[in-house]
Amino acid sequence: MDIEDGRRAPGGVTAEWAVVGSGIGPLFLAATGRGLVRVGFHAGGARGARMPELLAEQLGATAVACSTGLLAEPVRQLERYFAGALRAFDLPLDWSLTTGFNRQVLRELAAGVPYGAVVGYGELARRVGQPGAAQAVGAAMGANPLPVVVPCHRVVESDGGLGGFGGGLETKRRLLALEGVLPEPLF
Repeated sequence: MDIEDGRRAPGGVTAEWAVVGSGIGPLFLAATGRGLVRVGFHAGGARGARMPELLAEQLGATAVACSTGLLAEPVRQLERYFAGALRAFDLPLDWSLTTGFNRQVLRELAAGVPYGAVVGYGELARRVGQPGAAQAVGAAMGANPLPVVVPCHRVVESDGGLGGFGGGLETKRRLLALEGVLPEPLF
C-alpha cells in the first residue's frame, strides 16, 4: 500500500493527515470523508513519522498528507480550544477505529460530559448500562482514537485520582487545568 502518493487503497478510503502544534505538543490529526478519525499525542520525531503508515494499516486505507482541506475545521476548532475560546467541538467524527462497547462508551463520553466537568469510570459504566464495567471503561479510554475531541481526559477515578491517560498524566493535568478542573501548574 502506498502511503503518500494518493493512490486509493482497495476499499477506496483515503485518510488525510497532518501534524499540528497544540498547547500539549504536536498532535497527529487524520480525517476521512466521514469526519475526523484520529487524534494522536506526541506526534513529533520518529513516532510521528510512523503514524500515517499505522493509520493506513488500521483503516485499510491510503493516508495522504493534507490535500483537500478535510482537516481545516478540526485544526481551527483545536486552536480555539487550546486558546480557551471553544468549549464544545462541533465536528463530524468517523468512528471506524472503534466498535462495540468501546464505541458506546466513547459516544456517551462525547455527548454527556461537558467542558469543565469530570466523570468517574464507574459512573460512565453505569451510564451505558454496565455498572460493573469500570475497568472496561478504562480500557475504552485507553483505546480512544479521538482524544481531546472525545474527552477521555475528563474521566477520573471515583476517589479523586486522575486515573490513567494515553497521552501521559502531565498531558491530562494540562487539559484539565485548561478546562478549569485543576489549578494551573505554578511553573
